[in-house]
Amino acid sequence: MANNRNGQDDFVRPLRRILVGALAFLLIALFVLWRIDSPRVERFRAALVNRFVPSFAWAMVPVTRLTVMVEGFQSYASLYEQNQELRRELQQMKAWKEAALQLEQKNAKLLDLNQVHLDPSLTHVTGVVLADSGSPFRQSVLLNVGKRDGIVNGWAVMDGLGLVGRISGVGESTSRVILLTDSNSRIPVTVEPSGQHGILQGDNSAIPPLEFVESPDAIRPGDQVVSSGDGGVFPAGLLVGQVVEGPDRRLKVRLAADYERLDFLRVLRSHPAEHISDPGGLIAPPVPPEPAGAGTTGTTGTTGTTSGTTGTTSGTTGTTGTTSGTTGTTGTTGQVGGNG
Repeated sequence: MANNRNGQDDFVRPLRRILVGALAFLLIALFVLWRIDSPRVERFRAALVNRFVPSFAWAMVPVTRLTVMVEGFQSYASLYEQNQELRRELQQMKAWKEAALQLEQKNAKLLDLNQVHLDPSLTHVTGVVLADSGSPFRQSVLLNVGKRDGIVNGWAVMDGLGLVGRISGVGESTSRVILLTDSNSRIPVTVEPSGQHGILQGDNSAIPPLEFVESPDAIRPGDQVVSSGDGGVFPAGLLVGQVVEGPDRRLKVRLAADYERLDFLRVLRSHPAEHISDPGGLIAPPVPPEPAGAGTTGTTGTTGTTSGTTGTTSGTTGTTGTTSGTTGTTGTTGQVGGNG
């Protein structure tokens, strides 16, 4: 076996040398051929290229595909970066949209506050709602205005649509508003156009009942409910809501204020009620004073009349009355008493 292997090596080595020499000679010939500057050689080179180069197109397919893949990957990377940039811009646009919506809502509420028509004598302080009670048993909100802004307990509070509640607790820079829906809230109201009076009683629901109505049959669903001003707690004429009829046929009030979005509230400065210290002027108008002389003569004449009706001495007394009453009509009365 060793002899066979040595024989094969002796045969392969010369053949390999011949192939390597031929390949080297061919390469050198091609190099020299491409270096010769001659028209004939140029035509030969062109014919050689046209003959052999197209047949090597299959060898360029992997290179072409690889080039296309590289370009596609670069394009994909560029698209990915653009997509990420668009995502970031979309997130920013969403944040700006939310901010724009919030500003639009605040602007609308402020415009609603400006459109509320109130008594010109009433001034107001606008505050921002900081927090709510968050309790089903107490309906209240916290405002960012307090004693430093002149807020006083009991003042009425409105939003851009209607009455919200009243001030119940004042701090230095904050104040608490008890809402109309709170179970501790009781306000006197008037139902228009019937003019019926009643009490709006909070029950921790969105539609509080209307109690103590004089004539419930005179009230219809849809009638407007305003504050009556009784007791001096609230100014009269503030919009509260509309009358509705509950499932149990009880009269209730659908409040005009938007309790779901209490952002800005208006605190109305109420003026204290005028206290009447002299009730006598309410009984009868004052009587103008009479002249001093006529009053004295009338008194004397009356004395003469009374004396004339008593007996024999009435004549003498009547004469006195006549003498005293000669200055006026009352004196004549005294004379009649003396004759009697």
